[in-house]
Amino acid sequence: MVSEREVLSENAASADETLSDEMLSVDTVMADGTGVLPVSPVQRPRKKVDKEEIAGTLFACIPLVGFLIFGFVPMLLALAMAFLNMYDWTFDGVTWAGWDNFARGFEDPVFWDSVGNTFILGSSVLFSQLFALIIAYFLNMDIKGKKTFRMIYFVPYVCSTVAVTLMWKYMFNTNYGIINQMLGRTGDNAIQWLGDSAYFSWAVIIMSVWSGMGYGIILYMAALTSVDKSMVEAATIDGAGSFKCFWSIVLPSISPTSFYLLVTGVIGALQAFATTNVLASNGGPNNDGVTMVFYLYRMMFNYYDPGRAAASAWFLAIIILAITGIQFFVSKRWVNYD
Repeated sequence: MVSEREVLSENAASADETLSDEMLSVDTVMADGTGVLPVSPVQRPRKKVDKEEIAGTLFACIPLVGFLIFGFVPMLLALAMAFLNMYDWTFDGVTWAGWDNFARGFEDPVFWDSVGNTFILGSSVLFSQLFALIIAYFLNMDIKGKKTFRMIYFVPYVCSTVAVTLMWKYMFNTNYGIINQMLGRTGDNAIQWLGDSAYFSWAVIIMSVWSGMGYGIILYMAALTSVDKSMVEAATIDGAGSFKCFWSIVLPSISPTSFYLLVTGVIGALQAFATTNVLASNGGPNNDGVTMVFYLYRMMFNYYDPGRAAASAWFLAIIILAITGIQFFVSKRWVNYD
């Protein structure tokens, strides 16, 4: 009988001979120069088409298409109109104006009044954030009816801007408004909130703070729940007071929320139109109700000057971009994302 060791030796010798013959054949072919070493092609696996990925991409492109049609194209048209003399919606008799539309706007005192009024209205964002933070801080404590208070404060934000403005318009009425009734200013001593230049801006700010505060309260309450309580407890044990803990721990922790509310609030305030238009459709006392959007609306639909309105719109866009850029630049110093 053949032992197992002999069988293994014979198999190994046979494999060595086969390998030697193959190597000799390869060397011969390469030496002749008449052939090449056959290489089997590497077959790469085909990438499967992910239908869900394609559907997601198409779905994500819908807002982009909407922006191109309803945002980017009108912006280009407005840019072209800003440098043309146009007196109606048709292009009959259109001539090149150059920078004349911008120059006529800068020479108009009402235009600069609208810029100042817009920035005054923008200051309401700071008051709105301050009151929203204070109220959210107390609502974040363990108090009864927390959900009810949160809903009450949020209602003004979800209501129609026109409806809220009309409500405040009646409240600010000189003769029968509840504001004067509460202040005891009636008759000849009544405050003309919407008729006196000294009070009109304050009326707009009060209304804007009240209507926009609810949104900030909701976001601040959500941000306050994410504050690390262990850090506050450790600081308290080390002797830090409530204000010190709030200033050094809580405020930096919610700084991203504050930054978001500041940027979106300022952009919204700079584009305000419905509020002042409903309160004073004629522009208010001494044009105190004329914001920049109100001004370009007048140029377009009251004075039929599309070129000047387009120039004003682009000036407003540049201001918004500049202020937003400054906010992002300054935010690096005080916004903490860690």
